[in-house]
Amino acid sequence: VRLVESGGGLVQPGGSLRLSCAAAGFTFRSFAMMWYRQAPGKERDLVARISSTGGASYYVDSLKGRFIISRDNAKNTVYLQMNSLKPEDTAVYYCKTTLSGIGYWGQGTQVTVSS
Repeated sequence: VRLVESGGGLVQPGGSLRLSCAAAGFTFRSFAMMWYRQAPGKERDLVARISSTGGASYYVDSLKGRFIISRDNAKNTVYLQMNSLKPEDTAVYYCKTTLSGIGYWGQGTQVTVSS
C-alpha cells in the first residue's frame, strides 16, 4: 500500500489549496479514504472522510463549508479542496486508508497559512 500526498505549500489567509493523495497497491475503489491533519504540538485529527464510491462524505463540524473531500476512482486519487484558509489550518495533512483493520498513512504534506 502506498499513499503519496502533494499540493501543500504556503498560502495567505483567505486563500485556497487543493491537496491530492495518489494511492497504489490496493483496490482503491473499494475503500473509504480519510484526510487527517496534525498541527505543531498537537495530536493528529480527522478532517474528512469519503466513502469508497464517493457518494458519502463526513467532515469535522468546524471545517464544514470550507473543505471539500472528493475522489477519482479512475485515477486512484483522493482530493481535499481547502478554501478560506486560516492560520489555524496550518498543519501537516495526511491521507489514510484502513485495510483489514490496519491503517496506512502517507508521508504528509505541509500546509502553512500565513501572511
